[in-house]
Amino acid sequence: MRKGMRIGVVLSGCGVYDGAEIHESVLTLLEIERLGCESFCLAPDIPQSRVINHLDGSVSGGERNVLEESARIARGEIKNISQAGANDLDGLIFPGGSGAAGNLSDYALKGKDLTVTPEVERLINEMRESRKPMGFICIAPVLAAAVLGEYSPSLTIGNDTATAGVIETLGCRHVEKGVSEAHTDEENLIVSTPAYMLGPGISDISRGIRKLVEEVVRLCG
Repeated sequence: MRKGMRIGVVLSGCGVYDGAEIHESVLTLLEIERLGCESFCLAPDIPQSRVINHLDGSVSGGERNVLEESARIARGEIKNISQAGANDLDGLIFPGGSGAAGNLSDYALKGKDLTVTPEVERLINEMRESRKPMGFICIAPVLAAAVLGEYSPSLTIGNDTATAGVIETLGCRHVEKGVSEAHTDEENLIVSTPAYMLGPGISDISRGIRKLVEEVVRLCG
């Protein structure tokens, strides 16, 4: 069942403060391979919303491109998300990191009034229409809430009341879960896990990410 199964992984740059969370991204890729599936990395070809010095958290000068930065995690094996559709994938997973809130969407600036980057929104909608499962890690469930709120999916970001409130304002139901857990919305084929919304370390988040990937692959079957 799993051989030949292709799972898309949408990256949002490289680094927790301005891109994809690297631990979450790598653990996702590891679990996909462990289950005998093929990963297919994707990212939008757009400028980053900001560039952060990861040593001290300050805003740096200059510009970076989300696709080029994401290629660092993917070891160059990555495509522009505009070149991918639901027909190319069996499932789709979004790691977290500030890039999900600042590059794949403008949640970091607009909160409940966020919009999602058009190509990301398109692919999420295509996956929904094709009845193919999706996984959302850490802060990434806000993407699902913004695009799919009309279907009232249930999601988790752990227990952060502010973000949970935004998710519910967008028409979704928030479910509290621990870092080692994943929540599955069977009707909407959506899986979510808190990861570094709760932390505290890589071994903690690994358990929840493992469960999320396992659930996405199960739903693919």
